Amino acid sequence: MVFNTGAALLDAIVLAVVSKDKEGTYGYRITQDVRSVIDVSESTLYPVLRRLQKDECLEVYDIQYGGRNRRYYKLTEKGHAQLNLYKTEWESYSTKISMIFKGGEC
Repeated sequence: MVFNTGAALLDAIVLAVVSKDKEGTYGYRITQDVRSVIDVSESTLYPVLRRLQKDECLEVYDIQYGGRNRRYYKLTEKGHAQLNLYKTEWESYSTKISMIFKGGEC
């Protein structure tokens, strides 16, 4: 993709991916889901997950899987509120950009 993905957009994408499952999802699956829409490395995504956890948007818990612990991430109430804010902002932003690309005014 020729457009850079800023931190806020990456946070929004990760929150949206995690929100798909009410019980939460694990890091590798989050990585795969995000990578299906944008080109990003695991080394970029795990700090995003840690930051969102630190900001209290994600809660983290471990579950035994195949003899190892698998770390799961789940949206908190604050995470849901942040995701809703991102969705609202994205709708406004993308509508304005689309209008410009189509030759209209904002």
